[in-house]
Amino acid sequence: MRIPKWGVLYDFHTMPTFPEVGKNFDCDAVAEQLSRCGVDFVVFPARCNLGTAYYNTKIGLKHPSLQFDLLSKLVEALHKRDIMLSAYMNVGLSHEEGLLHREWTIISPDGRAYSEPFENHFFRQMCYNSGYAEHLLGMIDEVLEYPVDGFFFDCFSPHPCIGVECVREMKKLGMEQDEYAYFSRQRLAKRINDQIKNTGRDYLLYFNGLTPDDQRGMATYLEYECLPTGGWGYETLQFNARYLRNQGLPVLNMTGRFHESWGDFGGIRTRASLLYDCVTGLSHTLGTNIGDHFHPRGDLNMPVYDLIAGIYGELQHLQPWLDGAQAVTDIALIVNGNTRNRSADSVNPTLASWGYTRLLAELKVQFDVLTPEQDFSRYRVLILSDPVRLDPETAVKIKDFIEAGGKVISCAQAGLKTDADEFALPEQWGAEYLGKSPHNPAYFRLCEKLPGFPDMPVALYEPGTSLKAVSAHTAAEIIKPYFNRHFDLEHAYLYLPPDQPDGTAALTISPQVAHFSHPVGYSYYAHAQVPLRTLVKSLIDRFLPDPVLEIENLPSFGRTTVTAQDGRRIIWLTAFVPERRGAKIDMIEEGCEVSDIKIRLRCGEPVRRVYSAPDKEPLAFTYSNGLCEIRLPKMNGYEVVVCES
Repeated sequence: MRIPKWGVLYDFHTMPTFPEVGKNFDCDAVAEQLSRCGVDFVVFPARCNLGTAYYNTKIGLKHPSLQFDLLSKLVEALHKRDIMLSAYMNVGLSHEEGLLHREWTIISPDGRAYSEPFENHFFRQMCYNSGYAEHLLGMIDEVLEYPVDGFFFDCFSPHPCIGVECVREMKKLGMEQDEYAYFSRQRLAKRINDQIKNTGRDYLLYFNGLTPDDQRGMATYLEYECLPTGGWGYETLQFNARYLRNQGLPVLNMTGRFHESWGDFGGIRTRASLLYDCVTGLSHTLGTNIGDHFHPRGDLNMPVYDLIAGIYGELQHLQPWLDGAQAVTDIALIVNGNTRNRSADSVNPTLASWGYTRLLAELKVQFDVLTPEQDFSRYRVLILSDPVRLDPETAVKIKDFIEAGGKVISCAQAGLKTDADEFALPEQWGAEYLGKSPHNPAYFRLCEKLPGFPDMPVALYEPGTSLKAVSAHTAAEIIKPYFNRHFDLEHAYLYLPPDQPDGTAALTISPQVAHFSHPVGYSYYAHAQVPLRTLVKSLIDRFLPDPVLEIENLPSFGRTTVTAQDGRRIIWLTAFVPERRGAKIDMIEEGCEVSDIKIRLRCGEPVRRVYSAPDKEPLAFTYSNGLCEIRLPKMNGYEVVVCES
């Protein structure tokens, strides 16, 4: 099976009342433009989320104003140019079909068929346990008669439903509503997968809405949907790329050309903004899929094609350094399994992991994101995001990791047992958990001076824990405030200066483990304290004195990754600044020029040649005892540095 690398996903959702669908649609002209862009893969709806089909369906609702089989014509035109097409089908939404078949839609737990706000994609949702499921499977059978290369199933989320079909089976199985919603979603996904796999043909297959674990054994590749200006932000790709690239499947970075989000017909991003997305994905070994709209008439937006052609045309020159590349990392950030669910905004573990990711990326640390179930034995340092508690099996894995020479950094409730408020490995942690901190706010001071760290009590803005050193040494102490924040019916206590140490530790360090009393990841997400980052850097330097990559003179907003091919190490550097403009848009309008960057790369084999890609311009370097030192005179926006042995 050919895995796509340079895709375009058409968000072609067309109101049933639109009068001119396909009127000016020239499939060969579309395919020619996509070929000019260097595209090898297109996602296009067989049936969109409005519930109308764009092929000659016998059981679905073909769009009433479409006069020909659009899917067939487009597949034919794309295949002439060796471009694959996956048929998009929305599973969770099908508004026209749901309108005409009320028995196919969910009844939400509050007893409503429609949910406010009504000007929202998800006001009406489909029930997977109604006749809709058989109808959907029938439409999939129809599309299987077309020479499509794959299927993209969208909005495949679990919908709690109290319709009679769901309630009676839920009671029979003894499940709660959320549990049953998950069960019925997974059952339908498996039925779809089995139906497609039973054809005996190889298809690209992805279920958008299922976690990688939920579609393991079904999906043939993964995508990460991330429109930075559409609500996701620029940092979530940094987190999810490091997680998804370790799932054993190829991954596409699904960004978009929109100034805001899906449905933004007239919005187009700056070149620098979209370039940054694409470069970031490539640097993490992901392919690229750019979301676009198509005018229902078939109008060609040439500026969009020009934008994609310019970016893909530039980046495809890097293909020799992309094929088969794998990330090179020192550290694993361990997160809870539910942390990857973007919809759980405001959930502490999610935001804590994003905060840790930003902190580590600013430090130019090379790291992966894993869950406790994954194998982390090859890493040199583990960082347990807050709050990753340890079940007995994970505790044994951590103990083995430490005994093999690994080091651990943790904070707050990370490292505690899952069933008790005590450390799972007290001997290795060398500290005692005393419960929640009584201070609001708390302050801390280092016991020894650290360059770059202020010699004063530093605020801890988020609630934390109370910690006592046992065999570990106290590297920082908690200082209590004169008063906690409160209102006593006379005054609002808001001026809360630090008082004296309370006898507990803010940071304990044993030979194997450093533990901070307060939630580092969430604190950095919420408050971005540079002193906190400085302290984490000192711990990483202590436990990892010889990292794979060290950089000087790349600003804090710069990002770095290292990938490897046979005989090569590839260093990716970026320097772009998302700037908040207006109420909600973070804009990137140009890359930043950076000068005199000094790179130190540790690699096992002697380096014979260093150059920038793709032009292969030689760069000055020295190599000695496994350390390659490189000077990059300047870069603008991004640079790819290649070391060959």
